[in-house]
Amino acid sequence: MKRHRLGVVGAGQLGQMMHQAAVSHGIRIHFLAEHDGDPAVQVCPSYEFGSPQSAAELGRFAAGCDVVTFEHEVVDLESVAVLERAGVVFRPSSTVMSSVADKIAMRRAVEEAGLSVPPWRIAADLGQLDAALGAWPHAVLKLSRGGYDGRGVFMVHSLSEGHAVGEQLLTGTTVLLVEPLLAFTLEAAVVVARRPNGDCVVYDPVRTMQIDGQCRQVVVPSGMPPGLDEQARVIAVQAAEALDVVGLLAVELFLVDGGLVVNELAVRPHNTAHHTIEACTTSQFDNHVRAVLDLPLGATGLTCVAAAMVNVIVDADGRDPADHLDAALALDPGAHVHLYGKTARPNRKVGHVTVCDDDADRAAARAWRVVAALHGDVPIELEIERQIERQVKRQEGIG
Repeated sequence: MKRHRLGVVGAGQLGQMMHQAAVSHGIRIHFLAEHDGDPAVQVCPSYEFGSPQSAAELGRFAAGCDVVTFEHEVVDLESVAVLERAGVVFRPSSTVMSSVADKIAMRRAVEEAGLSVPPWRIAADLGQLDAALGAWPHAVLKLSRGGYDGRGVFMVHSLSEGHAVGEQLLTGTTVLLVEPLLAFTLEAAVVVARRPNGDCVVYDPVRTMQIDGQCRQVVVPSGMPPGLDEQARVIAVQAAEALDVVGLLAVELFLVDGGLVVNELAVRPHNTAHHTIEACTTSQFDNHVRAVLDLPLGATGLTCVAAAMVNVIVDADGRDPADHLDAALALDPGAHVHLYGKTARPNRKVGHVTVCDDDADRAAARAWRVVAALHGDVPIELEIERQIERQVKRQEGIG
């Protein structure tokens, strides 16, 4: 039997959970890490240090792997393309990565696939920004490259506020994607896994709650109106086929005026599908490994009626949630607590909690209680109220 050796560029928590999935199949993963404290380095003995922005280090790393995949998009894609031409197998390809690493390229790719997106404009200077804000004073400004988990995303509610943000950001070659702040009904996400031959499997869509651009909660079933779950699945497959994705594609969606529009894409395991580890027959991490190595894909169906996942994000005081692990585990023995081994600092995502249940609302409440325990026994009602308050403020002025 062939012993697959999969290279992963990046060694964060996504790599850590990818390694955990690969172990059960006897698949060896080799990581390109940047820091000795990276989560995947803590659990996998096979890694080397190097920069994904260095052509030489990428090439040296790839030489010892059958296939190379990615844990993040911050990579020197020109070097990846050169290595592909030399015979290195990257999945997803440099072409696919280029389509999602830049938000403007992503929007164009989604539109070319025939899918709906929010209205958008490009702002490469203050004149273009002011023109966009003249049409949409309540707007979202996004760095075209480099932003993630709420970083590089700015909500503004007037032309003057947006102009001030632009004065700080529009330097050098920086370009912004500008879009109106939408009055959406809910946010959702769906993940599809696709092999090189086009075979694919789709996970049940989930309803998400974002706070300041960070995913805080995921619930399945999504609770969307009838027919929209299937529409979300169709959108995901259509996007994966149009981009020729190999591996995972995560599609973030807004429900606006009764229809779904595509907000963001990611071609890697995604925070909105962490619940699949416990709640589905095959986790997203398992199926990503299978897809990029061209192995048969696993079933994606739920193994429970409902599930909820809540992220563990360090409070402003910087206290480490790991210090309260014993209390959290004792509070709900049926909850699945994942801590990534990351150093605690304010607003950093350091873990997640998943709960499977017969009721989605109860699953979410249980998960929040465990997260509150990790934060040092913050009353759950206060914790949920605080998060919802921030979500409401995020959409102030929409109408």
